[in-house]
Amino acid sequence: MTTRSDFADVAAVLGDYFAGLHHSDTALLKRAFHPEAHYFCATTGTLQHLDMARYFPIVDNRPSPASQGHPPADRILAIEFAGPVTAFVKAECAIPPRFFTDFLTLVKLGGRWQIISKVFHYELENGWEGRKASPGAHTSSAQV
Repeated sequence: MTTRSDFADVAAVLGDYFAGLHHSDTALLKRAFHPEAHYFCATTGTLQHLDMARYFPIVDNRPSPASQGHPPADRILAIEFAGPVTAFVKAECAIPPRFFTDFLTLVKLGGRWQIISKVFHYELENGWEGRKASPGAHTSSAQV
């Protein structure tokens, strides 16, 4: 059975995820992602597939949106549960000049929710500011 606590716990993981991306902070991302998680994108027409050992150094070596003066631009569009230990999140965020739609699958192991897969699409945005969410604007497909 899914509880209000499960929604809050998944939203907290997404808080770490969004903050980790915005600040290029892999310590936060390591809390959000399961160590065996995988990352996929086919936006360019070829499959990009990374495990966390290859993904985190990319984050460590890029300037953060925060350091470039960009405000957070993230929001949770939906949280759905397939059972007590499996969740799906649709989210949006921006790392200029890219605007991302993320499909994140989470698992709950040892009482802790973590992202096990990230599949995303991005668009290049010249005026990405017009698409950003208000800071802290998180919504859900179910009432939390």
